[in-house]
Amino acid sequence: MLKIEEIQSLIKTIDASSINEFTYEIDGAKLELKKQVEQQVVQPTQPVYTAQPTVAQQTTVSASEETKEDEPIQAVSGDYEITSPMVGTFYSSSSPEQDAFVTEGDKVNPNTVVCIVEAMKLFNEIEAEVSGEIVEILVDNGELVEFGQPLFRVKTK
Repeated sequence: MLKIEEIQSLIKTIDASSINEFTYEIDGAKLELKKQVEQQVVQPTQPVYTAQPTVAQQTTVSASEETKEDEPIQAVSGDYEITSPMVGTFYSSSSPEQDAFVTEGDKVNPNTVVCIVEAMKLFNEIEAEVSGEIVEILVDNGELVEFGQPLFRVKTK
């Protein structure tokens, strides 16, 4: 068996190294050393998108807040948002020569393909999932999108 001085020396050596776990076994005796590894918080390099508030979620502007009279306030007319199910690149058509799957004003049903999101060389067709009319396209062709990022606003039937 190891002497206490040898164990202390091992602890110091492992602590100074990049080794996180060490196990030593001899004659049925086992010594196991594990470092307590700090977790790093990684900040995303891409902007994180949050859903735009719908009409039901908008709050009233108080009288103390300034508003510009010459700029009209735009109301959100869609009541459903089609969001990206993954991180990837948004494509509005199957190839550059093809027309976009949908444009503003197009009628869609739950099985209508509205775009493609490419992730890791896989092209994933995104379906509308609802019946209605596309009222707003929120991203540009070739734009990187995040998981949960709104892509389209739809006025449902």
